[in-house]
Amino acid sequence: MQKNKTLKGLLAVSAVVAMFSTVGVQAQATSAAQNSAAGQSESSAKLSAGDEKALKDMAQANINEIAAAKIALSKAQSSDVKAFAQKMVDDHGAALTKVQTVAQQKGVTLPTEPDASHKAMAAQLEKQSGDAFDKMYMENAGTKDHQMVLSTLKRDAGSIKDSDVKALADAHTPVVEQHLQSAQQMSMHSGK
Repeated sequence: MQKNKTLKGLLAVSAVVAMFSTVGVQAQATSAAQNSAAGQSESSAKLSAGDEKALKDMAQANINEIAAAKIALSKAQSSDVKAFAQKMVDDHGAALTKVQTVAQQKGVTLPTEPDASHKAMAAQLEKQSGDAFDKMYMENAGTKDHQMVLSTLKRDAGSIKDSDVKALADAHTPVVEQHLQSAQQMSMHSGK
């Protein structure tokens, strides 16, 4: 019964996130059209080092989450963990596509694979199975990674100057907050 409530909650939140993602895309498209119409060429302007780092950080976070979630899709025992992993693939895949689009416009080369610490985590996940896998995945990719990404997004948000990069960070933040909340709720329920 508790699993059904958790799954229904995840699905409801997914629908809300999908709606906000669509609004963000429409807002970005409108903003881009206005910039083009005004003859501004900000999209091809060189980014500051801080903005470039923020863009790379967003890409890396999405790549890391997708990689871990793909492992979870094949190894997770719990249907709730598999549903969470699928949501991570879907949401972070969509977010990565948006980051890649802006990076291409700005001439920024992004990472293409998980960073060293996430490769190490993936190796550890591959060695686990059953409940131990589910627990390790949810603790690391579910909770710890989303806490770290949220902290980075909030830290970077105050110093981002480029409007396109700022829009990405602003759009990512509520999604990451929702993922963190879902992971924490799942961990609380599985611990009881």
